This record gives sequence, C-alpha cells and structure tokens, in this order.
Amino acid sequence: MSFFIDFVIHIDKHIINIVNFFGDWTYFILFSIIFLETGAVILPFLPGDSLLFAASAISANPDYNLNIWIFILIFLIASIGGDSLNFKFGSVLGKKIESGNSILNKIIKPKQLKAAEEFFNRYGNFAIFIARFVPIMRTFVPFIAASSHYDYKRFAKYNIPSCLIWVFLFCGAGYFFGNIKFVQDNFSIVVLGILFISLIPIIFEVIKNKIKNK
Repeated sequence: MSFFIDFVIHIDKHIINIVNFFGDWTYFILFSIIFLETGAVILPFLPGDSLLFAASAISANPDYNLNIWIFILIFLIASIGGDSLNFKFGSVLGKKIESGNSILNKIIKPKQLKAAEEFFNRYGNFAIFIARFVPIMRTFVPFIAASSHYDYKRFAKYNIPSCLIWVFLFCGAGYFFGNIKFVQDNFSIVVLGILFISLIPIIFEVIKNKIKNK
C-alpha cells in the first residue's frame, strides 16, 4: 500500500520513469491503469484524476514526445470501457455479493458497497454522472446501478457525458497549468489538493450521516 501512496503523491516522477523506460508503451500502461480503476471493481485505490493531470502536464513538455490528443482518446476509451465492464460485473455478480455467497465478498468491502448504494439511492440518475468525479464512488456506483437492474442504455446516457467532461477537464488542466513553475515546484501538493477536492462529496456524506445518527 505504501507503494501506491508514493505512486500517487509523486505520480509525475513515476510517469516520467515509465516514459523513459517503456517509451510509447506508456500509452498502454496508463490506459490500463484508468481502465482497471473502475473496470476491475476491486482496484478503487488506483489513481484517476491525478494521473490524467500529471500525464497531460508531461505531454506538454516536448522532451517526452507524448501526444495530448492520444491521451485524451485513450483515457476516454478507458473510462467509458471500464465503467461498462464494471456495469456488466454488477449485473452478473451484484446480487451474489449482496447475499454473501461470493468469494468477492472477501475482496470488496461491504462498507464500500453500502456507501455507494446510499450515494446512488440519494442522487439517483445524477449519481451516475457525478460518481466519475469522486474516487471510490466511480468504482462502485456502476456496479450498484447494474445490480439494481438499472438499464444500461440509461446508464450510458449519464455515464458517457461525465467521462467526456472528466477527461477534458483534467487533461486540459494538466496540459495548460501543469508546467507552470509554481505547479511544477509543488506538484505533490497540487496532487493532494486534487484528491482532497474530489473527496469532498464523500467527506460531506460521512459528516452528514454521523450528525444524523447522533
């Protein structure tokens, strides 16, 4: 776990190491990380927002020969494809996990699923849209929606626009602001800031539930 924490905090340096070592395979590696973050269901801790920001910032530097438009394309495919695979898993395995009759119960924490279910029930259709911008939620909301017999076409109606906005927002921010000297000198702080802002909805819900329970 310490490796993943270090990877997220110093993600710019790790991506540069990947570029230097793997060259053009960097596109496939970063595509896989974004795809698996939601697609694999069991990997919600993989970086999302910060990876898009850092990769796009590095692509703005001509020394690394990375193309921002290729990043935008593969991240779009990865996010939409990952959510679609996640939805498929939910439609097949959701009820088994809820009943406690699946080995996935040992991997996927019931507390995480419960939080996603409450999030989905509270915000309805909007939950599918906003979940893409919230770590953890974007991994479990598609799964919960599918296990609740939500129609895939209806799911895609909200999911695809959210993926488009998510990718263009973080790739655009990284490309245009990632190479400002202040951002470069404080990249780890900026990454932590991105994580904190994206977690605000979850923090708000936790505080709200605690107040309600009291």
